[in-house]
Amino acid sequence: MKWYLKIMAQYVNFSGRARRTEYWMFVLFYSLISIAALILDIILGFDFKYEIMGQTVSTGYGWGYLLVYALHFLPALGAVVRRLHDVGKSGWMYLIILIPLIGVIWFLVLLVKDSQEGENKYGPNPKATS
Repeated sequence: MKWYLKIMAQYVNFSGRARRTEYWMFVLFYSLISIAALILDIILGFDFKYEIMGQTVSTGYGWGYLLVYALHFLPALGAVVRRLHDVGKSGWMYLIILIPLIGVIWFLVLLVKDSQEGENKYGPNPKATS
């Protein structure tokens, strides 16, 4: 939980480095909160529905999920950029996900890669300073 709160407190910090643990623990808690919001949307009937060919279809998400997404958008973006900095890449490498399949796979490889040893141009190694 401390990693999640750390990232939420640094919600617009795009400088420095983020360890794997920090990033993936944030992703875990964000995922759990998102799933809880989706379930609540469905249970409370807040999920978006539309009608197609006389049948009502639920999208599965609603206002609760959209609120959770909106609150986490900038912190998640900052965490990704700092995670890329930790492996020695620019935050602009995030755009690699626009390349179908190969870009997404390469991006995931960068996210699970270990920290670059020592200090890099984005700051000191967070493993050494913690």
